[in-house]
Amino acid sequence: MFAYYLDLALRSLKRHKALTGLMIITIGFGVAASMTTWSVFRAVSGDPIPWKSSKLFVPQIDNWGPAGHGPKDTSNEPPDAMSYTDAVALMRDHRAKYQSAMYQIGAAVTPQRVGQHPITAIGEAVYSEFFPMLDVTFKYGSGWSAADDDHRAQVAVISRHLNEKAFGGGDSVGKTLTIDGHEYRVVGVLDDWHPQPQFYDVVNTGGFSEGSGNIFVPFTTAIANSMNNNGNTNCVETPKEPGFVGLQHSECVWIAFMVQLDDAAAVQQYRQYLDNYAAAQQQAGRFTWPPNNRLRNLMAWLDHEHVVPSDTKISLYVALGLLLVCLVNTAGLLLAKFLRRASEIGVRRALGASRREIYTQFLVESGMVGLAGGVLGLVLTGLGISSVSWVLPRDIAALARLDVSLLVTTLIVAIVATMLAGLYPTMRAAAVQPAWQLKSN
Repeated sequence: MFAYYLDLALRSLKRHKALTGLMIITIGFGVAASMTTWSVFRAVSGDPIPWKSSKLFVPQIDNWGPAGHGPKDTSNEPPDAMSYTDAVALMRDHRAKYQSAMYQIGAAVTPQRVGQHPITAIGEAVYSEFFPMLDVTFKYGSGWSAADDDHRAQVAVISRHLNEKAFGGGDSVGKTLTIDGHEYRVVGVLDDWHPQPQFYDVVNTGGFSEGSGNIFVPFTTAIANSMNNNGNTNCVETPKEPGFVGLQHSECVWIAFMVQLDDAAAVQQYRQYLDNYAAAQQQAGRFTWPPNNRLRNLMAWLDHEHVVPSDTKISLYVALGLLLVCLVNTAGLLLAKFLRRASEIGVRRALGASRREIYTQFLVESGMVGLAGGVLGLVLTGLGISSVSWVLPRDIAALARLDVSLLVTTLIVAIVATMLAGLYPTMRAAAVQPAWQLKSN
């Protein structure tokens, strides 16, 4: 019977080609708009490290107190980043399985090859535990050791992209790079490791920063070499000393921090440690307010930082609204089309067809319209993804991908949505009284 219903649907669609084409185009545009924006929203709102995000936490310490809140700020939220004093203290106490303070650097990298121009690289100053904590993948070599942190070793990990530009690709472990006038030995080359969003330092990158993550050097070495912060620096008062040293001695916040806590007990113990630390700072006279700390897991942190851009959300809502309008229009067209066939329905009912069979016939026809609209939607979605950079920032638009899952989702959405739109027209068609149609015809 299903093959019979397909045959009936094809005949019906061919009889009214203009109406069929209009419905397919309507569904195609609605589905394409929603799937294009969904592909972007999916990319920016997804879990960047799903196998471990529940174990990664971002601690916050309120080192500003009431001075850090405006008269209209009732959130009582501590700063998003840390001061150098707090970050170093937490690293020294080491109460997590893995932990790392980090800040963004921008450096001039001079390759050893004669005649090659310096390369501007944006990266991070981190601790050795950064790499195992975030499961960073390497193509060659590995990260440095804790001893390198302690001894302020002149070592570096570089991205695959920077490796190709500086050394022409290949295994460059052991080779030397000149970074801001200091020679660094390459100990590792990253594989294609570009987590999106760039969750480990959303304070400085906003989650999406094109061209960042090209070089990593020890935090202690960067401080010793006075590698200035290339990210955000926020202060409630001007540092008392000038320059980079003054920044380190101030209450300005500019350092991101992340820890790995493997279970609920470790999370509770770390929360208690943060409160004890803040209480100790209060007793020492540095803080004049009670402890006000936060410890959010990674996904809660990304939500707190509003990593998903508001214009992406708005675009998704607008596209879904457009899809709804298209479905309403399609429902109207299907209703007009089905009711014009009232006499045909009456004859079928008089010959013994049940309402269930009428339902099946017209829902199959709606599904075929949806399938055709979905195929058109796939083409339009591909065009939409290729041109989404016209309306969204380029580094965000570049995340949109037309993969297999999106192809399947597009077809399913088109078919299911059209069949839902065809429910009311089908109900009206199935309610046709065969006696009336036979008398009037």
